[in-house]
Amino acid sequence: MEVGTPKEFFEKALPDRFKPEKAEGIDVTVQVSIAGPNGGEWAVTIKDQQLEVKEGTLPSPTLKIKMAEKDFLDVINGKISGERAFFMGKIHFNGDISLALKLRNAGFL
Repeated sequence: MEVGTPKEFFEKALPDRFKPEKAEGIDVTVQVSIAGPNGGEWAVTIKDQQLEVKEGTLPSPTLKIKMAEKDFLDVINGKISGERAFFMGKIHFNGDISLALKLRNAGFL
C-alpha cells in the first residue's frame, strides 16, 4: 500500500506494519517531526510490545527523528532505504542510533 501523507502512515499504515514479536524488549518514545505541507509532529510509544501513536509532541522522548515530508514518504514507501536516507543527510536522529535500527525491524521506518 503506497502511503500519500505522513498522517496516513501514522494512523493507518504503521499499526498494520507494526510487528509486536520484533518489539520485544523495546521501551521507547519517539518524537517524529515531518516538515512540509502535510507534515506535523507525531509521538510514538513502543512498550511491552504495544504501539501507541498520537499527534503532538512528547516532553522528553528517547529518540527524535526529523525529516522532510518527501524524504519521509520515499522511505516508508520503499523508494529509498532508511540507512541510505540517513547517510545522505535526509534523516536527522537525536538519540540512540541502535534503537532506531531496532525500530526498523519492528516495522517502524
